[in-house]
Amino acid sequence: MQLDHYGFREPPFQMTPDARLFFPSTVHRRAYAHLMYGLAQREGFVVVTGEVGAGKTTLIERLCGELDSGGFAVARIATTQVSGEDVLRLVADAFGVPTEGSKAGLLLGIASVLRQGGRRHLLIVDEAQGLPLQALEELRMLSNVTGSGEAPLQTILLGQPQLRRIMASPDLSQLRQRVLASYHLSGLSREETHAYVEHRLRAVGWDGRPDWEPAALDMVHRYSGGIPRRINRLCARVLLGGALEGSETLTASMVESTALELEEDLGGPHDADRDDFHDDDDALDKLSLRVEALERLVARRERVFSRMSDLFAGGERLRR
Repeated sequence: MQLDHYGFREPPFQMTPDARLFFPSTVHRRAYAHLMYGLAQREGFVVVTGEVGAGKTTLIERLCGELDSGGFAVARIATTQVSGEDVLRLVADAFGVPTEGSKAGLLLGIASVLRQGGRRHLLIVDEAQGLPLQALEELRMLSNVTGSGEAPLQTILLGQPQLRRIMASPDLSQLRQRVLASYHLSGLSREETHAYVEHRLRAVGWDGRPDWEPAALDMVHRYSGGIPRRINRLCARVLLGGALEGSETLTASMVESTALELEEDLGGPHDADRDDFHDDDDALDKLSLRVEALERLVARRERVFSRMSDLFAGGERLRR
């Protein structure tokens, strides 16, 4: 619908991470610099944390795309609650080592692959906050493998903010000593949220249509907290609503109505609505604004449903 109405080559706000659409915000440039610094040390761990949807995976996709494929053997694993031995089997499989047999056999197989000359080995562990302490310790022990006086393995741990709390455990003091670089990805600023939305639109052929009111982009930042995936989800729905209504200008009220619609559909309040009320007057003002926004949402839904009904009815007539 967006593609047909606004003439985009492809959807600008897909949820799947896409390194082609990487936006070099301040926080992402700093995170990337930490990754490159860590890799330059040729040993140890690099830790990158951030909220769900903050852009960790996109950052890593860009890194992997720029690494010399001839100089690096890259293995990636996504973890949940797995034991220490299970995480070794995941690592072994990622590096092409047979996973059958004892733990000792796994360790010997991984060490043999790591000591093969000619290439550096990089292990990327996603959702690392799901690993128990024992599994993190197993990863630390793998970093002890050496070959020709060098450490043949480096590890990047990606995780949600809980990972930082886990890493602070007294039981992981030896692992913390191996961390050479660490960075937390926060949300984009209001100005960078504006730039991010325009960057994604231009990448798919946006020519200024539809026009976004500055206040609409302010509202995108308010309801997304500057988290890229939340921005994508909200903007995709705004564009869909705009296309269904035939809107050439996207307004703040449209963004707010869409944000409330998402809240209603998915459950749970948006971050912007979690502020504590400081006094009764403030609470009443906020409640009044919310009621007005909900009224606009109801009216907008009626227009959208009417438009969809017309479109589907037209499709039925064509099929006949």
